[in-house]
Amino acid sequence: MGISATGAIIRRPLVAGHDYPRTYREFVVQFPDDESCATYLEQLRWPGGFICPQCGGTEEPWRQTRCRLVCPRCRYQASVTGGTIFDKTRTPLTTWFEAVWHVTTAKNGLSAKTLERTLGMSYRTAWTMLQRLRVAMVRSEREPLSGLIEVDESFVGGVERGGKRGRGTRRSIVLIAIEIKEPKGFGRIRMRYVPDASGDNLVAFVCDVARPDAAVHTDGWRGYNELPKHGYLHQKSILSSTGDPAHVSMPEVHRVASLLKRWILGTHQGSVTAGHLQSYLEEFTVRFNRRTSRSRGLVFRRLLEQAVITEPVTEAKITHGYLW
Repeated sequence: MGISATGAIIRRPLVAGHDYPRTYREFVVQFPDDESCATYLEQLRWPGGFICPQCGGTEEPWRQTRCRLVCPRCRYQASVTGGTIFDKTRTPLTTWFEAVWHVTTAKNGLSAKTLERTLGMSYRTAWTMLQRLRVAMVRSEREPLSGLIEVDESFVGGVERGGKRGRGTRRSIVLIAIEIKEPKGFGRIRMRYVPDASGDNLVAFVCDVARPDAAVHTDGWRGYNELPKHGYLHQKSILSSTGDPAHVSMPEVHRVASLLKRWILGTHQGSVTAGHLQSYLEEFTVRFNRRTSRSRGLVFRRLLEQAVITEPVTEAKITHGYLW
């Protein structure tokens, strides 16, 4: 969409009949400049037409330079990037779009170092962009897990020598919940970094991610004993009595934990600190839950949809770890 010499609105045709690119070639054709990127964001932010953030007016706005939209009713100057994760960014929108494309189309995602080399930017800019995109990946209205849910802890970090083992370790403790499908297979997952495996942290995690009528399968750790008081059907597998190792009694959680550790070591070379661990867990969760998506271009569109409804994320909020 653009403006003709007479001031009339010109709507550009969509690429191949889609409102999102399906290949990188289509991506380059559809988003050659900042104007085309801003127009796309405008369509995602106001699909039914412009709505003034100040007075709520729905009249067609006057269009000025630097993607500013002026409400003809109250003269308020709005920006398509204002109030989003792109708010007050100095990075061109074409660079943002290219980063979103690579993040969503790469099977295992990108590290900040890889994005730095791919787009030719500074490492700090690449790292900040990725952290903001991870915040935008998480939908606030996502549905809780349901049915039979397997819950256990995993330990993320380097090899520890001479220290405590198991739940007393100094490595980062990650809680994992996964939907179990019958007769086989699994559905969505949720993850959370916690400072310790106390009952308060375990029960709070389950209550936050699972429906109250769900059946929760755990090991025999006493921290889960309070789950029935919150309405959950608690199924225990006491490993010492079965004689089976943990990955046999609760295979799905351990399979996900193995994939998580492989992803951190492979894509991010293991350089994930505890303060930022939750951000990486959220990215892995989104990637895992969208593993069956057939169109990477559609995932690209979905992330931009989330980006324009996500409040601004300042650098101060992510420097020492975003407060999820």
